[in-house]
Amino acid sequence: MAERLVPGDPAPNFTLTNSAGVDVSLADFRGRSTVVYFYPAAATPGCTKQACDFRDSLASLQQAGYEVVGISPDPVAKLATFAAAEGLSFPLLSDPGHSVAEAYAAWGEKKNYGKTYQGLIRSTVVIDPDGKVILAQYNVRATGHVAKLRRDLNVND
Repeated sequence: MAERLVPGDPAPNFTLTNSAGVDVSLADFRGRSTVVYFYPAAATPGCTKQACDFRDSLASLQQAGYEVVGISPDPVAKLATFAAAEGLSFPLLSDPGHSVAEAYAAWGEKKNYGKTYQGLIRSTVVIDPDGKVILAQYNVRATGHVAKLRRDLNVND
């Protein structure tokens, strides 16, 4: 597993397929600040809450100069259904082999009900217009995370 990213690190490049079946690369966001968030599974209660919080904050984040991209191991078809059901207008990217999650240290050991396993660690990485990490948060909570992130980035309504 990769080491957790810290401010100043170059953000690992990636190209993944979005919910519309189109390839999207980190390079597509060069010149803009980008919030890349990793979530375990589309259409689950926590992930839906987090995605809807990003949806509801999207205008103010974009006004402050931030784009939003969500990445999960879900297949493209599931992401398309999720985006349509929740009215999500930001890119949702499919990382079925979790290689991008691994590069961002968002894949690793988890514990649930006494069992240890490998899985996606709910994480958010904010990348500056030049592709450098300006903020990296791991093991974030689905509920309240976007509000905390907005405070950390000084983004107001």
